[in-house]
Amino acid sequence: MKHIIPILAITLFFSCQNTAQNKKEQLDVQTADPIEVPIKSGKARAYFASGCFWCVEAIYESVKGVDESISGYSGGHTTKPTYAASNTGKTGHAEAVEIIYDPEVVSFKTLVDVYFASQNVTQVNGQGNDRGSQYRSILFYQNEAQKEIILKKKAALAEKLNVKIAAEVYPFQKFWVAEDYHQNYERLHPDHPYIQNVSVPRLNRFKAKFPRELLKASH
Repeated sequence: MKHIIPILAITLFFSCQNTAQNKKEQLDVQTADPIEVPIKSGKARAYFASGCFWCVEAIYESVKGVDESISGYSGGHTTKPTYAASNTGKTGHAEAVEIIYDPEVVSFKTLVDVYFASQNVTQVNGQGNDRGSQYRSILFYQNEAQKEIILKKKAALAEKLNVKIAAEVYPFQKFWVAEDYHQNYERLHPDHPYIQNVSVPRLNRFKAKFPRELLKASH
């Protein structure tokens, strides 16, 4: 985990998260009508939560057609979430990324493939040692076509691996951009122990098994 927390604090931490996920406000988020983000200057946007955004940012930026990955928060019921508030588990938000991409180069289907290929698909409420509802896996859909793509790929993967896929599927509502110091963290802090020991190995594992022709020479 990015922070070391005493055992008692961890117990309270998960208790708060479980309560937050069962709140009516949070359940309303999961059943709301999706909001579609219009294409702007030829670029579309997609939203995913897959553990620590320091890791996910670099993964998506290694894919051809992806211009930028922005770190932030989504999937919760509170407004203007912060890193500190998200870490309490009370906001319902997960660390997420906004993927700005060229749909003429890379499809939403491929972005979903990237998502599943770059994580432990069976881990609930976290990735690796980053654990808690703020690190849970969520795929966000903006319309019924995207929802169908996500559900079909999730079901096919579950059947192929004979496992239960942990990722949740939410209608997209809003993406809150994270604090400036989180942006481009892997690129700006290559010597940080977390980047060296967690982010880079996760990126390399993804690149080793994803079709090379879909990846950039560097990110």
